[in-house]
Amino acid sequence: MSADSTLHLWVTDIKDNDQVRGQYLVKSKRMGSTKKGDPFLSLTLADRSGEIEARVWERANALSPLFSEGDILEIEGAAGSYRGEVQVTLSDLKAVKEVRDPSLFIETTKQDVTKMMLSLRELLRKIENPQIKSLMDRFLNDSSFVHLFKKAPAAKNFHHSYLGGLLEHTVSVCRLALLVAEHYPELNRDLLLAGAFLHDIGKVKELGAATSIDYTDEGRLIGHLSLGVSMVDEKLAAMEDFPGEIALRLKHLILSHHGEYEFGSPKKPAFLEAFALHLIDDLDAKMNGLGRFIEKDRQEGTWTDFNRLFDRYFLKGRIPSVDDKSEAPPLEETRQRGLFSSKDGSGS
Repeated sequence: MSADSTLHLWVTDIKDNDQVRGQYLVKSKRMGSTKKGDPFLSLTLADRSGEIEARVWERANALSPLFSEGDILEIEGAAGSYRGEVQVTLSDLKAVKEVRDPSLFIETTKQDVTKMMLSLRELLRKIENPQIKSLMDRFLNDSSFVHLFKKAPAAKNFHHSYLGGLLEHTVSVCRLALLVAEHYPELNRDLLLAGAFLHDIGKVKELGAATSIDYTDEGRLIGHLSLGVSMVDEKLAAMEDFPGEIALRLKHLILSHHGEYEFGSPKKPAFLEAFALHLIDDLDAKMNGLGRFIEKDRQEGTWTDFNRLFDRYFLKGRIPSVDDKSEAPPLEETRQRGLFSSKDGSGS
């Protein structure tokens, strides 16, 4: 079968009753058992358009050892509706050893990378402090760094988790930093803007992308916060007379931007600019992540499927007016009537 994107059935286009054949990435894999005790496989399959749930009901024990999470499968199956969501029941699958078109599986930013890079340079030119500006230029003039920075994702999951996502996120955080600094003039705009640029630079080393986004060995062992500080130290080593206090504050901005220890932050924000950066970064990440969750949700109706990360459902459509609603009583009301009525329906 060809992996040509023109022939590929995108996940977002799969509908009830569709016959599904093609190559898809295994995002998650779990073995379960039915009420009768029969084994089955529960999979999350994906391409760059989105994710879809899939099940293997037959030969689950025999097929499971043939592939792992992160593999590409060539599948055959049928789509059906289950609890308001489209789900694929697989009749056959095999692991793909050579992926001909990795672009099928990794989502890419919808924005123009060249324009975003120009916007970033323009934003950072607003920095007035000459030492900070010089440090920014050392990163922007480093072709190896820029090459990685332009294509890196900002996360494995949830927010900006696609190629170019780090650049998109960074530009957005820088723009928000300028707005916040204008609203709160007591903030050091240069410091906040520099922190907005530097806060996630370690992700160019933390995350890799072949057919899926995953952590590198450096990412798992060190993490992007420490990697980012090391990258700043490397640039500072070649800069004479860089102010020690500014260097210390910049590194604290990187190390504290997750805000809380339980969110992987080795330090909590300890001055105003650091606290502001944490809130700005958190806002941009959640707006992107939730926006994409709502956009990709396959649940029927005006509410999304349950979001486990935020422990709630999200409204994704127009709230029906009274006139729009059916005259039939709600299910709960019908159930209540049944509980408190006599067998002949005449009530008590």
